Amino acid sequence: MTDSVDRARLHELVKDVVLGLHAYSHKAMDAIRDELGLLEPTVEDPTLARRAQAMASALQDTDVVPLARRILELRSLSLTLATRFAIQDTFWAADGFPEIPKKARHELARSLDLSDLVRDAHRFMALLDSLWVVSGGGLDIVSAALFPGLATKGLRDQIDQHVFRNPGDWTTEYLFEQLGAFAAGDRRFALFLEGLVSPDLVPDEPVQRSITDTMNEHLLPVGVELRETGSDGGYPVFSVVALNSPRGRPKNIIFASPRKPDIRFRDALDNDIEIASNPDDVLIYDRPIGSDGVRWQDLQNWWKDTRQIAEDDEAKTTLYQRLTASLPKDSPPQYNLYRLYHEIHGNAILGLPALLPEVWLHWDPKTVQERGPEALLRFRMDFLLLLPHGPRIVIEVDGQQHYTGADGRPSPAKYGDNVRSDRDLRLAGYEVFRFGGSELHRPEPARVLLQRFFADLFHRYNVRPTE
Repeated sequence: MTDSVDRARLHELVKDVVLGLHAYSHKAMDAIRDELGLLEPTVEDPTLARRAQAMASALQDTDVVPLARRILELRSLSLTLATRFAIQDTFWAADGFPEIPKKARHELARSLDLSDLVRDAHRFMALLDSLWVVSGGGLDIVSAALFPGLATKGLRDQIDQHVFRNPGDWTTEYLFEQLGAFAAGDRRFALFLEGLVSPDLVPDEPVQRSITDTMNEHLLPVGVELRETGSDGGYPVFSVVALNSPRGRPKNIIFASPRKPDIRFRDALDNDIEIASNPDDVLIYDRPIGSDGVRWQDLQNWWKDTRQIAEDDEAKTTLYQRLTASLPKDSPPQYNLYRLYHEIHGNAILGLPALLPEVWLHWDPKTVQERGPEALLRFRMDFLLLLPHGPRIVIEVDGQQHYTGADGRPSPAKYGDNVRSDRDLRLAGYEVFRFGGSELHRPEPARVLLQRFFADLFHRYNVRPTE
């Protein structure tokens, strides 16, 4: 979360970026200053260097986190790859991404045949450019001493010579060493592995799966795996996930119904669900869910197509109204949470995870009384977010009925049922976050609370709006 970010490191990196503004013109510096929201104290004889120094000196530790994010997003700002990657790594280090120890990395690299990974030189170098600094020298001290001729070459030239023009010169382990993969942060290393088995790099499904199986021999013992999480043009997409994250991909999302839906299987073999009563009573999202999870844009496109709506604005408005109408009429806190989620994120909502209301986790044709001790306690979730790469976030808003009995008095049994169902959800790989109804009853205090919560949640899971 934001609180765990190394602010001192970010301050150092941001300060270097601001000091580098002296290389721009005064006009360009003005524009970047305004877009980043930098403070510029007045200085005598405002040369470019003095202006940059004044802005750097005015930086506050409390400003560096949002400022660093704006620096990464500002396209008019020319960052070196080393600086961009250092800022990314600082944020990623606070995300709590599963650890991939150095020993496992070395053993994984030794097990891979480099020829399987470098079928297309252009695409392979594009992957390296996205994650590593390959434009400078990359040889370690020992190799530079043994091969002084190579020490004068940049890493890109060395890769071209020893990987592409003379295959067999370098092993996969040696290439990883030169890239800095063994010392890199866990998230960067995971992205590298995902890229190495991506359909862009390996457009051959059997080879994709073979490489993935080889990697998993070394990842599984340390608690992570490359798991199939989506598809791209018919090819599987793999993501590095913790072993305790949910397995598989959702096939149907039954939502937007506070009452038990009347559904049946039209074709059990194909998992084809039909709404037996009024089809407006419940929504079923049945499109493939890939590595991006379910964004509002995905949900809106589905709604637009299935309802045969011509305009995006109409689809957005009518979908929002339909989902809002599904919220319990006696729960202003739930309504406030849903409304404020959209208001806080504004136009960025299209690329963010859709906040799905009234989602049915279990569906049992029998009642709890009929099922008896084997009954499933948590039928429905107040809200569900399906995040990129698999995380499933459940948000519950607890009103009085969550901890009192029919007589309105505190009920230890009711509390125990809620605790037990939360345990079951977590063991199934869901993350559960609860809000007290009183926290969300008044809109303005709720706005402040939710703005911080969703910012921290999305930072924790590295969620950024997608275009």
